[in-house]
Amino acid sequence: MSTSEAAEHVDTVTLGAGGGAYPAAFVLARAGRRVVMVDTKGVMSGNCLAEGCVPSKAVYEMAELRRRMAAAPVARALGSLGAPPDYAGVVAWKDEVQQNRYDQHADELNELGALLQLVQGTGRLVDAQRVEVTTDGTSKTFHADQVIVATGADVLVPPIPGAELCVTSRDLFALHPTVRSLPMRLAVIGGGYIGLEVACMLHALGSEVTVIEALPELLAGMDPDFVSLVAAGIDPGITVRLSSAVSGVTRQAGGELTVRFKHGATEDSVDADLVLMAVGRRPVIPDGAAELGLPMAGHGLAVEASMQIPGHPHLYAPGDVNGQSMLFHSAVRQSLVAAHNILAGNRVVDRMDFDTVPATIFTAPEGSYVGLTRATAAERHVEIVEGAYALADDSRAQILGETYGEIRLFFETGSLRLVGGWVVGIDAAQLVGQIGEATAAGLSAYDLARFADQHPTAAEGIGKAARALVG
Repeated sequence: MSTSEAAEHVDTVTLGAGGGAYPAAFVLARAGRRVVMVDTKGVMSGNCLAEGCVPSKAVYEMAELRRRMAAAPVARALGSLGAPPDYAGVVAWKDEVQQNRYDQHADELNELGALLQLVQGTGRLVDAQRVEVTTDGTSKTFHADQVIVATGADVLVPPIPGAELCVTSRDLFALHPTVRSLPMRLAVIGGGYIGLEVACMLHALGSEVTVIEALPELLAGMDPDFVSLVAAGIDPGITVRLSSAVSGVTRQAGGELTVRFKHGATEDSVDADLVLMAVGRRPVIPDGAAELGLPMAGHGLAVEASMQIPGHPHLYAPGDVNGQSMLFHSAVRQSLVAAHNILAGNRVVDRMDFDTVPATIFTAPEGSYVGLTRATAAERHVEIVEGAYALADDSRAQILGETYGEIRLFFETGSLRLVGGWVVGIDAAQLVGQIGEATAAGLSAYDLARFADQHPTAAEGIGKAARALVG
């Protein structure tokens, strides 16, 4: 390995080129700062575009079209579906969407010229202001006024015997993935949001699906009442085994896989053509962080609301690497917070508000939430009152034959200031942003009740939920 004799000075280095890194890099470069992004993939957008949000939702939307067309109300109106779904065609569409976005990001990068450079390689923190980048056996060191540590997260694969026989979300959603045909039988290890999303979309496309979750509930860590509402709407054709700890995966002589698990003292198993390992993701801590003594919070790097690492005002850690809100849109906002504080000379002029970041589980039905809900309000000793609207009464839900679910809003007792809400059912992912923006703005039930939202859309249910309290 050869190393450059002197470090090259730049204004900012980002470790990573995903949602925690490139929004800040673009802001800084457009302000005239010289920025180097270091990423092992050599392309922008991180895991979201590589194997996460975008490709998985491309498959999800095709599955949702199929599910809705097969549902009784649509089938009565348009006739039943004929040919089985073409999963290879779905994957080809996913690949096309990914490639289009990669091309788009490359064009955006080229527009900034020499001010913003993307280097493919692995970055190591030499000290608080020097980063060594290794590419193809050679290394180069950069000295930066600020370093943005945005190394993201990666798939967690527990040490289960036979884990190497399983696939992960990467095998399903990477550009040109290894899985290109629909399994007749799918076993999913893990009942979190990734496992449930894949279970719902592949079941809608024709797979027989079993979800195996070690804990006694799905979607661990989310409000239990919200989880119950989502789970009750999931197609009962999906088999869910709770409190079931997987002990191993084996391949049979005929090629099929067997997942063995324990439910209490009872041994059980399920056979499958494909097994998805979906037990979660874990922050990727860069080399050199431990040697520098960077503080940790759980499995991620500790950060303040300014996105600065405590004790290191010129080191920032936005995105999945801090483990606080492992969502692409949250990483983007965190990245922008870092950029604004860097431009202010590492003074705190912007702060991240994690409470108003919306989250969606793209299952069928969709479930979205933002801010405080029943469980988190109780944990923080915030007294709330609720306003709700049943989607069974909603005109758009009735038009689409998707009447399961509700819009539920949580208001601070007394002031009736909106502090959070959830949506389960039609258009949940589209509605939660409106609720989140109202929460961030401190709007009250009176404000929401006075707004004349569009008809016939499910969004008008937000005002109706507020009017359940204030008339």
